[in-house]
Amino acid sequence: MQDSRMDKGDPPRSSVRTYPVQYASEWQLKNGTRVMIRPIRPEDESAMARFHETLSDRSVYLRFFHMEKLSSRVEHKRLMLRCLVDYDREMALVAERVNPANAEPEIIAVGRLTRLAGRQEAEMALLVSDAFQHSGLGSEMLGRLIQVGHDEKLEQITATVLPENMPMRTLAARHGFQIVKDADLTALRIVLKL
Repeated sequence: MQDSRMDKGDPPRSSVRTYPVQYASEWQLKNGTRVMIRPIRPEDESAMARFHETLSDRSVYLRFFHMEKLSSRVEHKRLMLRCLVDYDREMALVAERVNPANAEPEIIAVGRLTRLAGRQEAEMALLVSDAFQHSGLGSEMLGRLIQVGHDEKLEQITATVLPENMPMRTLAARHGFQIVKDADLTALRIVLKL
């Protein structure tokens, strides 16, 4: 059935949810640094490219399960798709601070929930810039992603982590994730029932 507004020359209604301002608020790191944690926006693309420059090879390997070159991680098409999200199917939160060296906003962490098609389940991913790891930020970001899961009426959140990624395994366990047996012996599947 055609939208009757189309007959009048009006554009079709957008199916993309408006920017979810309810997930934006300030937070303070252990060292007193103030950050804004908020949903990602399309205009964050260049800041996301700079964020990737702050990651060590180890952090990249633990997140992507292989060494992915910086040039491929910051490719325009890839970052454009990661910053322009449909908030109904995916929620990406970034933590942003003002860099004291140049007074510019700087993304220092990103966490993402991606709904699995046809299920009340989402896959979670989280990455914190090396300079801000062990500051409490990863725990705060994960807690906020779990809250999004509750708000979106998800039944569970899952993630896949490498067995040697002890910081992520410990963080997830503190938030109630359980390891689930899986046929893949190279990675662990962790699940949080909501």
